[in-house]
Amino acid sequence: MRVCMITHSLYESDGRVMRYAEALAARGDEVDVIALCKNGMSREETIAGVHLFRVHSRTFKEQHKLAFLKQVATFFLKASWMVTRRHFRKPYDLLHVHSIPETLVFAAWLPKLTGARVILDIHDILPELYASKFGASQRSLGFKLMLFLERCSIAFSNHVIIANDLWKDRLVSRSMKTDKCSVFLNYPDRRIFRPLTRRSSSDKFVIMYPGTLNRHQGLDVAIRAFNRIKVEVPNAEFHIYGEGRTQGSLVQLVEQLNLTTRVIFKPMLPLRQIASVMANADLAVVPKRKDTFGNEAFSTKILEFMSVGVPVIVSDTKIDRYYFNGSIVQFFQDGDEDDLAKKMVLLITDHKLRQQISDRAFAFVQGFDWESHKTTYLGLVDLLVTGTTLKSTEPLAEKTAYKGAA
Repeated sequence: MRVCMITHSLYESDGRVMRYAEALAARGDEVDVIALCKNGMSREETIAGVHLFRVHSRTFKEQHKLAFLKQVATFFLKASWMVTRRHFRKPYDLLHVHSIPETLVFAAWLPKLTGARVILDIHDILPELYASKFGASQRSLGFKLMLFLERCSIAFSNHVIIANDLWKDRLVSRSMKTDKCSVFLNYPDRRIFRPLTRRSSSDKFVIMYPGTLNRHQGLDVAIRAFNRIKVEVPNAEFHIYGEGRTQGSLVQLVEQLNLTTRVIFKPMLPLRQIASVMANADLAVVPKRKDTFGNEAFSTKILEFMSVGVPVIVSDTKIDRYYFNGSIVQFFQDGDEDDLAKKMVLLITDHKLRQQISDRAFAFVQGFDWESHKTTYLGLVDLLVTGTTLKSTEPLAEKTAYKGAA
């Protein structure tokens, strides 16, 4: 079949999109992906059988709502034109559109009108992300507008994929019926995320965070916690890979705390490169805040660090308590820099505990990789397009399996 994916992200850094696209291409489907680009990237490229079209540049550091809206609107227009033009040449059978925002799904208007099926893949629920990112009330006009657009986007789609169980419950309660939605976690691709022989013999102890630099990620809490342990563990460094809206304020915080040689900011890397960097870390930290968004946003990074054998310190958010327990991650109290500092010191100084958590987490994650679940996705695609499906397991019996495995 002919498939088009639309994503307002960098394809090489978006593991969720890459997994879907490469799984389809590997079985012989013709897959186009319309995505963002950065300076120095070619506008058109084929990667692992996937035809990639980079139609718009983005900095990922928008400070204001209008700047973000302009970015999204421009990408939408370019993606819509690309989809329409290529669909005229050779019709698509399926459009798989990735949020955010959900309204990108309307770029598939022509294929939809001519019979193509449309999947809306909600990575992050936009109303809550909007409220968190811009400090808006859930009673604000902006939040209510996001809810309206969410309902319209879901109604336009033939099927919705959502990134975790809590968000499925929320969407079903306010925007759709249960049978229109499937849950797919951000499963790590074990071909990419696997333990590696450490390259460095340095005596530095590296704590790592890779990902977006937005307020709900809680990086300021982690930096302040690291500041509290800098004397006690003088060989420790905190490496932060990524970019985002709060990058400037985080850099200023590091400078104010005189940590510029200990807290090191590095650019976002493509997925296959960041996987090897993650495997060479000694400890990972995922310090999300318990606000309306971060409390329920499932972090891909946790399963990826488990897959490469690196122990993780995790904020005790609702979503992480739902899927994990203290035998496979080290929890700390959300927003509490003192508690996070104590957990950092504990795992830095106790090699045996680090190894125990790492070993249990590695065993736990074995059944939760993409290879084990891609047939469920392929079956869903076939069912939507042809009315028949592959044999596959029920999407997300993970809820039970996660609890049992832990």
